[in-house]
Amino acid sequence: MSKFGDLIDHKVPVLLIFYTEWSEECETIHPTLKDVAAVMGDKAMVIKINVDKNENLAEALRIKAIPTYIIYKDGEMVWRRAGVMTANDLVFELKSFS
Repeated sequence: MSKFGDLIDHKVPVLLIFYTEWSEECETIHPTLKDVAAVMGDKAMVIKINVDKNENLAEALRIKAIPTYIIYKDGEMVWRRAGVMTANDLVFELKSFS
C-alpha cells in the first residue's frame, strides 16, 4: 500500500478512475480522460486503475460500481463518484480542489 500512498500524496489533485476493460461504459471514458488530462496539464494528475488487475486495492477502497472516480489531495480522499461523467464535470471537480 506504500506505492498507493506515493501515488496519491501530491499537492495537486489526483483523479483516480477505476474501470474494467470489459465494461461498455468504461470504454467511453478513455477519450474523456485524455481531454481532462489535456485541460488540467500539470495542475492535476489523471490515473486509470483497472480493477481486474488491482483487485486488492479496489476491495480496500470498496469499489462497487464502475467507473468510479476518486479525487485525492495531499494523500486524503476529498471527492468520490460512480458513473459516467463528462470531461467538463471532471475538470470542474478537479479545479475546485486545485
